[in-house]
Amino acid sequence: MANASTLSMNLRSPLAAFTRPSQTRAATAQDGLCMSEIPNLGYIILRGHSSDSAFAQATSQVLGAALPTLPSSYVQCPAGVVYWVSPDEWWLITPRAGKDALVAQLTQALQGVFAQVVDNSGGHTALRISGAKHLLLLRHMGVYDFETLQVGQAIGTVMAKANVTVLRTDSQGVVLLFRRSFADYLWRLLSRTGKPYGLCISPLASNTDPVVSPLHP
Repeated sequence: MANASTLSMNLRSPLAAFTRPSQTRAATAQDGLCMSEIPNLGYIILRGHSSDSAFAQATSQVLGAALPTLPSSYVQCPAGVVYWVSPDEWWLITPRAGKDALVAQLTQALQGVFAQVVDNSGGHTALRISGAKHLLLLRHMGVYDFETLQVGQAIGTVMAKANVTVLRTDSQGVVLLFRRSFADYLWRLLSRTGKPYGLCISPLASNTDPVVSPLHP
């Protein structure tokens, strides 16, 4: 039976065909857009009532921070990034290597509490889009007023036929979260739309992004 480390080594990104080393390069000042995949993260769905003190205390002890309770918000914590989805649902985005232990810790801490912990890591992936013209690209892709999205905020929207969550990580770019089954479709759409703006496909620079860096220490 394969162990967790073997399975991790065999993980294949849904966008592996588009992000081979021969197809990527470091971004330069001349590039208006930079796009790179953030592959093989852990995605955990956490449900419960934030007004339940037992639920709030148990989750904060495991995650190292209180759950966000404001709509369109996310917080960074030692476990990763926690995004508010609804009054009783959150996404926890975490390094893949530690997600099994995190699921176990949350499940154990929430014993006897009205709550649910679900590992949905096989169902999603993420992209980082940055550069001087990233807002122009987003305007083409969706109807939301992306200029109003502040650092630390996130929204769910539709880009063509794909449901996408957009996290405003800093003034230079955003992170897109979306279903794995739409990865090929969305990548091709973004690539085609971004080409006139000087699109660069780059390797992930994990140490420079305020949301990505805690996921790839």
